[in-house]
Amino acid sequence: MKYILLSILIFDLALTAVHGQVDTISTENGAISIQPILHGTLVLTWNNQTIYVDPYGGGEKFEGLEPPTLILITDIHGDHLNQKTLDEINTGRATFIVPQAVMKKLPQSMQKRTMAIENGQTVVFQEMEILAMPMYNLPESSDSRHTKGRGNGYVLTIGGKRIYISGDTEDIPEMRSLKGIDVAFVCMNLPYTMDVDQAASAVIEFKPSIVYPYHYRGKGGLSDVESFKNQVDAAGIPIEVRLRDWYSN
Repeated sequence: MKYILLSILIFDLALTAVHGQVDTISTENGAISIQPILHGTLVLTWNNQTIYVDPYGGGEKFEGLEPPTLILITDIHGDHLNQKTLDEINTGRATFIVPQAVMKKLPQSMQKRTMAIENGQTVVFQEMEILAMPMYNLPESSDSRHTKGRGNGYVLTIGGKRIYISGDTEDIPEMRSLKGIDVAFVCMNLPYTMDVDQAASAVIEFKPSIVYPYHYRGKGGLSDVESFKNQVDAAGIPIEVRLRDWYSN
């Protein structure tokens, strides 16, 4: 056991040196490492599984990381489905879980290893449960940047912990009605998703134990995540807001 814990510590220190801060949370069956990469991109590792979420930014962003065993993609836009990045990383052992709209855009070689799931559908991969959540703009319209049903947010259940990945969404009721979320990654970039105030209000309502503001670069630059943290902290609810650097070079 000491050797295993030491190995995890050495691995996390190595990642920190290359990529910045790595967080670890305990589960009923091993620890989950959380590695911010860029914008809406993150890497989760757990029990020999390496999950890339919306790999973007080029292959160099993933140097030093284990190749993915699972790739989750939320939407068709280039900061989520980025074929250049997919071509530059080693996806040889990866299964893809994506919305149908994304699957249609993947090359045939990747489609063969892809499961397309719709909002509300749940699949199990290597003891991890993956629920596809709605993510969309309000008011709903056929010409919105993110139409309901096209993309997926995700709720992952890993070792008894529930992790919510918002994808590109506004302040939708499906997010506010979430229960029992241990870790949440919540977007806040105008004009594409929601603003800081909406994101803080939603988080205060669904009460994740830990929340990471991510995907916070918009047309006006980077959103004020300190304001987000201050609003959540002021609510007096036991929610830990973790501010991490998603945009360093």
